[in-house]
Amino acid sequence: MQSPIDTKKAGVSTFIAQWPIYSLGWSVRCDKGLRLAVGSFLEDHSNKVELVQFDPDTSDFAPESHLAFDHPYAPTNIMFFPSEDPSCPDLIATSGDYLRVWEIREDRTELKALLNGNKSSEFSSAITSFDWASFDTRRIATCSVDTTCTIWDVEREAVDAQLVAHDKEVYDVSWGGFNVFASVSGDGSVRVFDLRDKERSTIIYENPTADSPLLRLEWNKADPKSMATVGIDSSKVVVLDIRFPTTPLMELNRHKASVNAISWAPRVGRQLCSVGDDSRVFIWDVLTAGFRPENAGEVEPEMWYGSSAEINNVRWSPVEMDWIAITYLNKLQLLKV
Repeated sequence: MQSPIDTKKAGVSTFIAQWPIYSLGWSVRCDKGLRLAVGSFLEDHSNKVELVQFDPDTSDFAPESHLAFDHPYAPTNIMFFPSEDPSCPDLIATSGDYLRVWEIREDRTELKALLNGNKSSEFSSAITSFDWASFDTRRIATCSVDTTCTIWDVEREAVDAQLVAHDKEVYDVSWGGFNVFASVSGDGSVRVFDLRDKERSTIIYENPTADSPLLRLEWNKADPKSMATVGIDSSKVVVLDIRFPTTPLMELNRHKASVNAISWAPRVGRQLCSVGDDSRVFIWDVLTAGFRPENAGEVEPEMWYGSSAEINNVRWSPVEMDWIAITYLNKLQLLKV
């Protein structure tokens, strides 16, 4: 095992919310680089999203309580408008029963759009996750338990495309480039779609455990050849190279319990962070030059950190690259790596 994250030297800062936290997102704006949003995880219909600003000089969090807002059901994902340009609109998207886009104003956050792709039914199919395209900020891809993926034009508040993506529920979706995205499902497959040919998809990986869903997928935005996925109740992270379908580039298997979330390092895309029910954060250097697949089972984490409870989510800051956010219980924790 490699070096633990030195909590005294590196710094671990903790924000304690009034409720259990699951979803979280980092602001991408260069003037708000250490602002985060966290969503409550309550079984009630009524949930909350809170915005917090972190000050690295004092290691303190300043909750922006005037910007907190109520959310129907626990948000399954949260993302800020994916542009560093501070002149862009200050927006935040959330998923749950619907895709919602909120506008952050000086004194409040208000609902800007409620996007419903299922107009033919009075019932909505839960949206399990979404990804906001940084290279085309009009576009959000959502995935749903009704087996579909929907591409939204956020500016027009309209559906660009809707595809029956899998045979079972779709649990996660991730953009890989212009017109190209991938998704994972209860059918255990990773499928890649190109919107220029909506009738076809390419299966690039199938879970070898029969009838075992894949729950998480993250395409490496800095190195689009690679992506990572995690199966249900699985302690391993599967790293894929899309040039070599069906056979994983490597499997990272040092977690001792289920992996719950993964996040690639931004811009360089060489490192991957994983968190799980073993209360561990592992940072892997997975795309080292000269990597040989025959050593895949022996890959050790480059760094690790242990929390006091099962960790349910992780997000690497897209702007401040040496900060990673994790959530467990009612805590948001920032690790400096």
